Amino acid sequence: MGDRHTLDDLIALMARLRDPDHGCPWDLKQDFASIAPYTVEEAHEVADAIARRDMPGLKGELGDLLFQVVFHARMAEEQRLFDVHDVIDGLVAKMLRRHPHVFPDGRVDGERRRHDEHRIDDIKSNWEATKKTEKQAAGERIDSLLDGVLLGQPALARAQKLQKKAARVGFDWPDDTGVIGKLREETVELEQALVAGDNAHVGEEIGDLLFTLVNLARKRGLDAEALARDANRKFEDRFREVERILAARGQSVEDAGLAVLDAAWDEAKQRLKERGSA
Repeated sequence: MGDRHTLDDLIALMARLRDPDHGCPWDLKQDFASIAPYTVEEAHEVADAIARRDMPGLKGELGDLLFQVVFHARMAEEQRLFDVHDVIDGLVAKMLRRHPHVFPDGRVDGERRRHDEHRIDDIKSNWEATKKTEKQAAGERIDSLLDGVLLGQPALARAQKLQKKAARVGFDWPDDTGVIGKLREETVELEQALVAGDNAHVGEEIGDLLFTLVNLARKRGLDAEALARDANRKFEDRFREVERILAARGQSVEDAGLAVLDAAWDEAKQRLKERGSA
């Protein structure tokens, strides 16, 4: 095996791609706004590889995500804002501040302590307190406990984060029973909206029901966004199996009809269960 490429190689490659005279025309046309959707997409692809337990794929997706970081940093360097080394320096400094239980003297190579001497709840509280102090020092206004929950997050993940923030001050059901009661209440309200035929109201009640389901996931220590991804994957696996079943019989899903599709769906569920992938 030859020499392995390094972070410096990646930085040099990015600089070459953005070279005004000898670079890539597509890369040269990009700016922060045009690249941002790709950055978000790559983050989702990392999560997808993890959900599929595809470790070779994860290696590649992490590389793609790292490329996005270097791309943004290169554009910032061209505008004399910051460079990738500033990004790394700022990140390490922030992590040192936010992990005083691991780096008590604020140095990567400093004193070491056993991790079991610290409670997770205390660590989380210190993390939030440090973040708040950092925002104040940077002159950022803090008008609400919910500040910092970004609008750009996927909706289910953002809902869970909003609820988690509110729960820190006691705005939460004491146990699952309260959430189940709320689910029943929201289901009744959805049924009433459907009877009334008001589609805007139906949409609002579906949103309330989803938000309450996220709360139940949070209280059970589950990740609502991951659960939705798993449900999507399960549906996709089963539907593809339905297609295979019907194809083996010389049928297509387009012409099968609902009764045949339902029967094939039940068969697909059983087949996948027997394979251990239902």
